[in-house]
Formats: sequence, structure tokens, C-alpha cells
Amino acid sequence: MAGRPSKIVCVGRNYALHAAELGNTVPREPLIFLKPPSSVIPSGAPVRVPPDAGRVDFEGEIGLVMGRSCRRVSESDAWSFVGAVVAANDVTARDLQRTDGQWTRAKGMDTFCPVGQPVDAASVDPATLSLATRVNGRQRQRASADEMAFSPQRIVSFASHMMTLEEGDLVLTGTPDGIGPLSPGDRVTVELSCGSVVTNPVEAGDPITPRGTRGPPSG
Repeated sequence: MAGRPSKIVCVGRNYALHAAELGNTVPREPLIFLKPPSSVIPSGAPVRVPPDAGRVDFEGEIGLVMGRSCRRVSESDAWSFVGAVVAANDVTARDLQRTDGQWTRAKGMDTFCPVGQPVDAASVDPATLSLATRVNGRQRQRASADEMAFSPQRIVSFASHMMTLEEGDLVLTGTPDGIGPLSPGDRVTVELSCGSVVTNPVEAGDPITPRGTRGPPSG
């Protein structure tokens, strides 16, 4: 993926089994959140796990790169605005996701969005896309797009009705069940059936809590 997107639009709980493994249900509409562009790294760059972040999980995903800008696009036309398909990893600090009550810190850290090489969307049938995630060579996730609660086209259409999707923006379509923790020394690979692959080593990162941080006043 060349350059950074202006934004990364993500979908949570888009596979029923993944929602269930975290004690959740599939929402009635796509659950949208954002990751910052600064979280993007290419294949081969290390995912850096802060020592004070608690459990940090891999989340293999099918990513879409917008080929041209769109606003309020219909579901039937949505795929024509997608320029490329990419393998992606929505790395997540799981403990922080639970304790913070919102997902910005848990999913927005530097290196928490590995993205593979793009594959031309015109050559891809979104209905037949599938992904597999391996950690240290062992398969941990496998799923196909037809298991999604909301299709890639539905996600693009839905998101474009609330914000303009610009050329180069990245849309992550959710992760299937099978997530698990990463530790320094691990190597994680997400591979799509269309041929896009992203592989990253995992290293220890810097602490996320500044020195001398104090809690709120007691009264």
C-alpha cells in the first residue's frame, strides 16, 4: 500500500463467531470505528507491543483501498469505487479495549495496522474472498467473506453515508473468530485468497504510560 490513507474506517463484530468469542452479539448495523493513519506499517516491519499494554491480539482482516472518492454510494455501486484489496491486521490491545470503554487507544497505537501489498479490485470477486491468519506458522484464523454479517459492499455504502471516503482510504471489514495474543518473538501472517499477504515480526515496544503520570485528584 503506497503512502498513508487519510483515514482508516473499521468495522467491529462483523463475524458472528468472533462476536460470540468476546461475549458480544452482532449489531443491527455495521459498528464503525477509526484507526489513525500513523498506525499503518508495511509487511516486514515490526509490530511493537508496549510492555504495559496488557494482552495484545492479532486480528486478520480483509482490507479495501478506495480507488476514488465517494459519498452516499449505493450498495450495488460500492465495489466500483474500491481500487484494491489488501491483507491487514487490526492489532488490538485487548485489556485496554475492555477497560477504556472505547477503542481508540487499544487499536490506534503506532504499528497496530500492518497492511500488505494491494491486489486490483477489478480482478477480485468480493463474494469469494477469504482470509487465513497464521502465528509462527500455525493457522489461527480462517474465514470467507460470505460469513460476514455485513458484506464489503454494504460496509462501503454504509460508511459513505456518514463520511466521504477519499481515494486511498483504507476500510477494514472485521475479523473472524480465532483471535489470540501476540508476544515479542512471534511472527504473524495474514493471507487473502486473492494473493495479498502481510507478514510482521513482533517486538517489544516502549511503555505507553508516561513517566510521572498521576491519577485524577482524590477530592
